[in-house]
Amino acid sequence: MTGRSYASVNMKMMALLVICSCLLSVILAKPKFPEKEKDPQFWHAGAQASLKSALELQNLNQGMAKNLILFLGDGMGVPTVTAARILKGQLSGHSGEETQLEMDQFPFVSLAKTYNTNAQVADSAGTATAYLCGVKANEGTVGVSAAAVRSQCNTTQGNEVTSILKWAKDAGKSVGIVTTTRVNHATPSAAYAHSVDRDWYSDNEMPPEALESGCKDIARQLFENIPDIDVIMGGGRKYMYPKTVADIEYPTNPKHRGTRNDDRNLLEEWINKTKNDRGYYVWNKKQLLSLNPNNVKYLLGLFEPSDLTYDLERDKDSDPSLTQMVDVAIKILKKNPEGFYLLVEGGRIDHGHHEGKAKMALYEAVEMDRAIGRAGLMTSIHDTLTVVTADHSHMFNFGGYTPRGNPIFGLAPMISDVDQKPFTSILYGNGPGYKLVNGARENVSTIDHHDANYQAQAAVPLAMETHGGEDVAVFAKGPMAHLLHGVHEQNYIPHVMAYAACIGQNHDHCHTTSGTAGVQPVLASIITALAFGRMLC
Repeated sequence: MTGRSYASVNMKMMALLVICSCLLSVILAKPKFPEKEKDPQFWHAGAQASLKSALELQNLNQGMAKNLILFLGDGMGVPTVTAARILKGQLSGHSGEETQLEMDQFPFVSLAKTYNTNAQVADSAGTATAYLCGVKANEGTVGVSAAAVRSQCNTTQGNEVTSILKWAKDAGKSVGIVTTTRVNHATPSAAYAHSVDRDWYSDNEMPPEALESGCKDIARQLFENIPDIDVIMGGGRKYMYPKTVADIEYPTNPKHRGTRNDDRNLLEEWINKTKNDRGYYVWNKKQLLSLNPNNVKYLLGLFEPSDLTYDLERDKDSDPSLTQMVDVAIKILKKNPEGFYLLVEGGRIDHGHHEGKAKMALYEAVEMDRAIGRAGLMTSIHDTLTVVTADHSHMFNFGGYTPRGNPIFGLAPMISDVDQKPFTSILYGNGPGYKLVNGARENVSTIDHHDANYQAQAAVPLAMETHGGEDVAVFAKGPMAHLLHGVHEQNYIPHVMAYAACIGQNHDHCHTTSGTAGVQPVLASIITALAFGRMLC
């Protein structure tokens, strides 16, 4: 063996010793948990407090929901919720496991089955149709029933289904959409569009035969199907204007130019239509936050040519956060005495996972939790039904017998007993993080696995990580929140929300004079009791 070979072996041995030493120190370290947790009384007291709260929930809130808010974490499966909880705590200097997310504090939790009518593992379009329109549908389609076939324009007509956003608008409520993706992406589009292909963002993405058959692109439907959506915020500017138009923020970048072939400028059309009716268009944070919500009737905010940037990469001087968008949206919508419906999507949780970038995904989830908290401060649990859920999960998880307080993006406290290399706690079942170095698994201790763009190791190599098929959690608080319990089909969600607000097809239980849901059943019970009493007399 040459001197160089000996040196190489020695360096590898030294590196292995250092890794083992670090891992051993973690294993032998004093547990990172508060002293009070050693006392059984601490756990008894906590459980008793939870029990007391649970008993108080027997006094169900059966009033009518004036307002409805749906927070949708795209791709936010249960492992993502747990990891986001730990991250939230660690960002505040705690170990993280004991932290509570805003959604953790909702009194009612259930599970939703996410499969599409033709798919065991769902996509975001078919699921959006379920939790917005109340009808399960085929993957890749929005706002149409399962009788519609993806990409076949001639199967659209007659198979359209309407959403709870439209039900609310028809009932006189104000309605809004806030998303961190483009506003014509899968989740928001199911609220207003009827498209057999979720990718028909503008006419540029549509096949000629679909256009000739009369199908409309999703951006066009945003303004034509429900023309008076009060608040629309997200990304997607480039789908709104012709190819000849440069983007206002990136005028020299050709990829951000308009995409439309029909020469329509949907932005100008919207501005011209609403400018005399207190309508405002904004494209940056300064413009958004300078608005006086009391003077705004309609708001269109498009902050990027496509999707908004990840929260970790967001320019905090020019780009609004999800929380800031939600704050402005509620201030505008709540002016309506009839109440409002608001759809809020933390859409880039999904994108972070697809790219294998867990740090991006989890920071997106934490930001959505902030937005949930802000919405909670601006509304009342007595008249606002708030639901938090996901459309589907991902092939994301974390494990490895990590000790309490282990950094969520850190290494597991052990090395593989097969290839003798360390591994991060976070791993993906498949995705772009699958890497081989000299025919063997990459040694993660030699790279910066805390970097925001680090792609966690995956078991199966794929250019993009896939969705997961397990059930997702549904968190609920407010009027009729108790109806979200147990395990349900995903399309059950908008039916509960509509029932709580006495909109859509759910009117029979509502007392129209007092506006209080549940009054008629109570009166019926009283009448029945009186009748029974007379029989006994």
